[in-house]
Amino acid sequence: MLELERLSKRLGSFAIVDLSSQIRPGEYFVLLGPSGVGKTVLLEMIAGLMRPDSGRILWKGRDITGLAPHRRRFVLMYQDYALFPHLSVARNIGYGLLKGESAGRVRSMAAKLGIDGLLTRRVPALSGGEQQRVALARALVTQPEILLLDEPLSALDSNTRLRLRAELKQIQQQTATTFVHVTHDLDEAMALGDRVGVMLNQRLHQVGTPVELFRSPSDYDVACFLGMRNVLPVDEARQGTCRIGAAEIDAASATPAVRYLWIKPEEVVLSRQPFDSSARNQFQGTVAGWEYRDGLLAVRVDCRELSLVALVTHASFEHLAIEAGTPLFATFKSSAVHCF
Repeated sequence: MLELERLSKRLGSFAIVDLSSQIRPGEYFVLLGPSGVGKTVLLEMIAGLMRPDSGRILWKGRDITGLAPHRRRFVLMYQDYALFPHLSVARNIGYGLLKGESAGRVRSMAAKLGIDGLLTRRVPALSGGEQQRVALARALVTQPEILLLDEPLSALDSNTRLRLRAELKQIQQQTATTFVHVTHDLDEAMALGDRVGVMLNQRLHQVGTPVELFRSPSDYDVACFLGMRNVLPVDEARQGTCRIGAAEIDAASATPAVRYLWIKPEEVVLSRQPFDSSARNQFQGTVAGWEYRDGLLAVRVDCRELSLVALVTHASFEHLAIEAGTPLFATFKSSAVHCF
């Protein structure tokens, strides 16, 4: 297990502050966050290229904070791949191997990544996707214990990125290598990560599976970064109830300490008439707009104190004859409200 214990690093006005996490053997761990929060710096500290100002890095229980990079058996793959343009694909892949062991392992790794037909080519003759496979082969052929990936898909076009995203996951599972992958792309993180760490404001705010992050964001910043709709500030909270302006919302998880709530858009039901159900929350409003989202329509309904977004199918959208200004009722259960 890789353990990061209260790591801090300051570089001028930039800082990583008191960062702790655990990365399990054989997992695909994704570090997600916007540019400038220190994701690459964290990778370089794990690789040994940069030393933290404070804190420890442990691998399999051993403190490796001061260990030289070449003694860690970790490989860092930068987003520009750093291939040698004057060498063939075969010589690029085998660059880190001893001469006696290179040929067979290079061919085997190239075959595994589907580039065994490119071994005699030079790097400038390769596509972006082919260059990425060569860089991955060079990284994996040395059999690292951890592969550190710095935005490995960011330089690719969208179609190639989607294809190689699936291949990256397959390669990680086949090799059982621990991958630590940093990205600012939410879809990429959720598709690849066994667990995802959300890094904001130089701090690691939350670590969890994609399902856990979307089901229970730890705070307002995480919820907003994940693009969640219906994240609302609470004016007053009591056990089981939150107030936003004059609107009282029943929330099963509410306590007096709550500052924000999140209402799941997929659990907001829209209707022309009051909806007869066990749901404790129902508000009347008018349609303020809509947009397409993942094959559904996100419909925004302004309900006096609240502005709510509901996800509906195309069939429901047409059945309700939705257009700007359409009066609707928005209904949701108390269990659909997440408080934090």
